[in-house]
Amino acid sequence: MTKNEINSALKIIPLGGLHEIGKNTCVFEYEDEIVLLDAGLAFPTEAMHGVNIVLPDMTYLRENRHKIKGMIVTHGHEDHIGGIAFHLKQLEIPVIYGPRLAMAMLEGKLEEAGVRDRTELRTVQPRDVVRIGKHFFVEYIRNTHSIADSFTIAMHTPLGLVIHTGDFKFDHTPVDGEHFDIQRLAEHGEKGVLCLLSDSTNSEVAGFTPSERSVYPNLERIFLQTPGRLLVTTFASSVHRINMILQLAQKYNRVVAVVGRSMLNLIAHARNLGYIKCEDNLLQPLHVIRNMPEEKVLILTTGSQGEPMSAMTRIANQEHPHLRIRQGDTVVFSANPIPGNTIAVVNVIDKLMMQGANVIYGREKGIHVSGHGCQEDQKLMIALTRPKFFVPVHGEHRMLVKHSQTAQSMGIPTNNMVIIQNGNVIELTEESIRVAGKVPAGIELVDTSGSGMVSAKVLQERQRMAEEGIVTIAAAIDWSGKLMAKPEIHLRGVVTTIERSLLQKWVQQRIEEILSQRFAEFASEGETLDVDWGGLQGQLERELMRSLKRELHCQPSVTLLMQIPDEPVKVSDGRRRRTRTAAQVAS
Repeated sequence: MTKNEINSALKIIPLGGLHEIGKNTCVFEYEDEIVLLDAGLAFPTEAMHGVNIVLPDMTYLRENRHKIKGMIVTHGHEDHIGGIAFHLKQLEIPVIYGPRLAMAMLEGKLEEAGVRDRTELRTVQPRDVVRIGKHFFVEYIRNTHSIADSFTIAMHTPLGLVIHTGDFKFDHTPVDGEHFDIQRLAEHGEKGVLCLLSDSTNSEVAGFTPSERSVYPNLERIFLQTPGRLLVTTFASSVHRINMILQLAQKYNRVVAVVGRSMLNLIAHARNLGYIKCEDNLLQPLHVIRNMPEEKVLILTTGSQGEPMSAMTRIANQEHPHLRIRQGDTVVFSANPIPGNTIAVVNVIDKLMMQGANVIYGREKGIHVSGHGCQEDQKLMIALTRPKFFVPVHGEHRMLVKHSQTAQSMGIPTNNMVIIQNGNVIELTEESIRVAGKVPAGIELVDTSGSGMVSAKVLQERQRMAEEGIVTIAAAIDWSGKLMAKPEIHLRGVVTTIERSLLQKWVQQRIEEILSQRFAEFASEGETLDVDWGGLQGQLERELMRSLKRELHCQPSVTLLMQIPDEPVKVSDGRRRRTRTAAQVAS
């Protein structure tokens, strides 16, 4: 590769969405310009205590913020737009282009986060072409997915055409009548596609993904067979599914109460834009349906993935303020668990059954289909676009590998494709594709308060407290480095066979040993006596943590509350120095 080729290469840098499900975020960079494609979030694992959402590490973008010219949004799912409001607190994105539904949802998120003024939102229609910066012309191609208003992206660059499929499947009988623009894909394939980046989520599954419309008769059968109250949970963003459920409710004379903020917001936006059509009196608040006959009631809720704070999980835990399961209720899970959520979903189902509900769930019931294409969908995408180079994206490692094998079976040489990880830098020229380096690509964690990021150190401390417990020690120390009283010790979540009195005596001896050995390092005497109380406190905590680990055979967090006397200390020149309070030392 020549120097000129390297300088003119198009860089493609995924920051999220690879070797995982969620937080899809991709950087396209040419010379001094960056365009972002989506910026999603993921949800925390059980080990991420106190974490609300997970974002990709945005260090590379913070360091190159002056290059950012705009963002492309493919559709409105949280794993594609959920991180934008958080990123706008750190970055300025001059303009964000996206479909009407996604932009309506995003505008509400930005206003709530107080960052609406940090970007300009522009809606696009199918086949619209928008210019971003000097080098990028972006065309929106209608596709079909599990949410309305979803697009594949054709990006015209100085090196050639790059197509990013976004999330897709080929649904030939879409619920909203908006068909995949196969013709436009084929036209680009005829002219020449330099590189295809394609959704890999269902690459392990043979055949085509069924149409969303195939769910309708199976849901209708449940409506016909349910004599009492009906509760249905699905993805809040599944506009087509929600629309079918509302149509069935109207057909079978059930009034609908919607429970869950995210679903309420989406239905409001989708109705305003015409993606959901129903009579106003079909939707009623909970207090209205409370006194209605049970056979006339449908409750539509969030929580199909067992999310801890979702409506369905709170109902299962008997913690919802307005809803309780009644004997004879039918609960329908019109969604399959995404990887990592299976245990949470199963636990919710068990709890609902124990309260007397008839729970309908599982793939064999035909009440859910995926929004992602299977192997035959992926083959059709490759056949239509006929790319020179290929990159499988959006999926865990085995999915990427399987998708690359499918591409090979379609005639793409192995030398013309790369399997990458988050942070890998793809350098693409007219004649080659290669991985050329790596940028930071870890995770950033948002606290449940939503007000700040959780550092790796804080998360480690939370994990240690949850797994090993916490030891709190209160010790009073004088200016000579001696204990003024017996230290107090409190254990929370620590398992030990040592009696408290013996442990307290041992801690006292250990503190005295550390003070006798190390106090002089933190005390200095000049015109005034000066002690680095903060440094001493940190040293004591570290030494006690190591000692308690050996003594208790576990590794609890250790917090030392150090108290020192508020008395004057005389020095040679007659000046006085007063100690700081315990609160000042702790801070």
